[in-house]
Amino acid sequence: MRRFLPTFLLITLVLAIYPFIGKDRDTGGVTGLPWQIEILPDGSSKVFDVILGQTTMGEAKEHLGTDMELAVMEAQGEQGSLEMYYGQYRAGLLSAKLILAADVDADTIALMRENAAETKVLETGARKYLLDRNDHAKAFSAVIEAIACVPAVNLDHEIIVKRFGETDEVIQKDGVTHYLYPDKGLDVILNEDGKEVLQYVVPSEFNRLREPLEQQSG
Repeated sequence: MRRFLPTFLLITLVLAIYPFIGKDRDTGGVTGLPWQIEILPDGSSKVFDVILGQTTMGEAKEHLGTDMELAVMEAQGEQGSLEMYYGQYRAGLLSAKLILAADVDADTIALMRENAAETKVLETGARKYLLDRNDHAKAFSAVIEAIACVPAVNLDHEIIVKRFGETDEVIQKDGVTHYLYPDKGLDVILNEDGKEVLQYVVPSEFNRLREPLEQQSG
């Protein structure tokens, strides 16, 4: 019994990290993995079965499932954004959290905040306004413009390069390293003191990710 717990934890860790370190042919036909980014003829990108800039939240729900939250997330000093949150996304052996952000005008965001079924203040100081059911239909018609993925396991430089390829564009700031892939619309954030985050946008709109980093570096 004394040996069981460490062995069990080791097996769990190997299974969790395997999707990132395993060979491509070992995915067994699994789709929806973070590195499976398809660049379409019109220049848009498809990841997690979502075409950024085209797929609505309602359409994404058909692929990703109904076990999610709809909320307006509002950081201090910002107007807020409409997000669909999956706390238990799975693709094969891979486990992660997914946050899908939609393109919604300020007036709609304000109305959704006012109608919120519940408001929570997070540790970061941000506010989370859980949508009232009467606003769900409007939310599901909104088009997804960005996705954030938080893998359950920690990544490192070797794993990032293995799965997403080499990049000449790296920005480091305060213990955080950003691996930038403009052609994929991807920013892989390697955090020494926190969780890694993968951010996806339409490749043609990659400056939305790069410009804030350049301003911080400056």
